[in-house]
Amino acid sequence: MGTMVWRVLGTGSAVLAGILANKVVTEIWKHSGRDDVLDPRDPRTPAKEAILFAALTGLAVGAARVIVTRKAAEYYEKSTGHLPKPMQEGDV
Repeated sequence: MGTMVWRVLGTGSAVLAGILANKVVTEIWKHSGRDDVLDPRDPRTPAKEAILFAALTGLAVGAARVIVTRKAAEYYEKSTGHLPKPMQEGDV
């Protein structure tokens, strides 16, 4: 496994996790009785709602990306016997 494999594995999984986390937060938001059509960029959306939605989305996306990137690195390390080059000590 080389650098290109890590880029695809690490970046691809992080992007996918971000997309899924965003969808999950949106669904939870809808089921909580909040506005179904919340657009935080829309000035007609109450600021409190927009900020809360953005904060929850940011937290969920960030946490999901960290989790899947760590899992991808664990898989890479198991497969190759070492961490990906960008994650090796001194490169981080």
